[in-house]
Amino acid sequence: MLKNGRQTSPGSVTENAPQTFTGNRALMLDEPLIFEIAGPKTTGVDLMDVPQVETRLGGLERNREIGLPGLAEPEVVRHYTRLSRMNYAIDMGIFPLGSCTMKHNPRLNEKLARLPGFADIHPLQPAQSVQGALELIDELATWLKKLCGMPEVSMSPKAGAHGELCGMLAIRAAHEARGEARKVVLVPESAHGTNPATAAFCGYEVDAIPATPEGRVDLAALKAKLGPDVAGVMITNPNTCGLFEPELAEISEAVHQAGGYVYCDGANFNAIVGKVRPGDLGIDAMHINLHKTFSTPHGGGGPGSGPVVFSEALAPYAPLPFVRKAGDMLELVEEEQARTGSHSDSFGRMVAFHGQMGMFVRALSYMKSHGADGLRQVAEDAVLNANYILRRLEGELTAPFAASGPCMHEALFSDEWLEDTGITTLDLAKAMIDEGYHPMTMYFPLVVHGAMLIEPTETESKAGLDRFIETILALAGAAKAGDVERFKEAPFYAPLRRLDETAAARKPILTWTEPDLAEAAE
Repeated sequence: MLKNGRQTSPGSVTENAPQTFTGNRALMLDEPLIFEIAGPKTTGVDLMDVPQVETRLGGLERNREIGLPGLAEPEVVRHYTRLSRMNYAIDMGIFPLGSCTMKHNPRLNEKLARLPGFADIHPLQPAQSVQGALELIDELATWLKKLCGMPEVSMSPKAGAHGELCGMLAIRAAHEARGEARKVVLVPESAHGTNPATAAFCGYEVDAIPATPEGRVDLAALKAKLGPDVAGVMITNPNTCGLFEPELAEISEAVHQAGGYVYCDGANFNAIVGKVRPGDLGIDAMHINLHKTFSTPHGGGGPGSGPVVFSEALAPYAPLPFVRKAGDMLELVEEEQARTGSHSDSFGRMVAFHGQMGMFVRALSYMKSHGADGLRQVAEDAVLNANYILRRLEGELTAPFAASGPCMHEALFSDEWLEDTGITTLDLAKAMIDEGYHPMTMYFPLVVHGAMLIEPTETESKAGLDRFIETILALAGAAKAGDVERFKEAPFYAPLRRLDETAAARKPILTWTEPDLAEAAE
């Protein structure tokens, strides 16, 4: 039915189920926009008349209506509470997004992040008043360097792509220090999509390296493209096909002999933490998503954190600021004239302040809770869970790289098994919503047609995985049996029915405008 111009889901898809008059279904309410609840001409508070006083705004005072809806406190609370019930979250069930590790965030981490002295400090406080925070940052940095086998780390990048930028700027600075102006960065097809974007943002030309039939970097093709114009390679390991790159050490050696550097995308570090030290593979720079590997909250636009570890060759070019010991105190080195030691040729600053303190607290809490042995088990269990899904589903779904051996942290399937059914990967994803599951990553990586990428992480139990697997198997059976309508019309039970995703992407409506009353009356 239509309500407020939007198509809502029916109360049931059974023949005898009644339709509701309100658009609501039990406790799942048809929630209007907050502007539709109360327009900007109403107010939820009473403001006293106050005399005009001089302000410090320098003539920038607001001179027109603010344009926000006026609601009483209960209305605001109810609105956002009802919206929150429409969200899927890791606290509700498995979040099987491949290439985007979404695992449980222990509540202990949240408790520690809210401790006074961590939650309420300000980045402009004097260093002597935040010694505990600086000590925590320094200890976290030590953990990251040991886990990666790298001598230096920059803590300031805010997330993965920001970390990529940090690493590539260090590589560019290293070449410039040698008087070189190299123009090309090699990026394998199995790398994350942000890798070529980052290289281009840094002013490099991107040259793609094909994948082998086994889903890994074509070493011969990479070596053939090495030359005096190549600044380096950006490689993802484990890669976006969920596979480890066994020839990475040889790749690194070849790139180094050609005078280039190796950047590794560490978004999938969760699969190898405690098992493989990237520094031992010849990597020169790698970002680490604290909000993936070390459980800090992920999604919703932040807050992320993407520290970057550096090899000895790139350590002098790492950005400011950084923490160092100064006698009995710790200090945050922020000024360019204070560059010394490991940051002697720093390319400068990336951010105004040092990093994401709340993320640092959560990540260190996670590390110390697990210890080195526990972190190793994290990787082992994550890989075990992904391989369990791969082997349980490969009989019904098409797994293009299953024959080449075990996967790492994620299981990858193509849409070949859906051929001649009239059903697409997108249709399957919509049907999963009706079954109470968030869809896996779809249509990525691009090297696999109609890709379905599933990452269970280590925090899912076998019982939970079995429920998920049985659901996928049941949907696969329905698709092969010709139940096309079930998929093409899905989702039936979501707050809203299927949207026109093409129009939503090409013609997004991002702001609310008050409807024309005359047009509404017509």
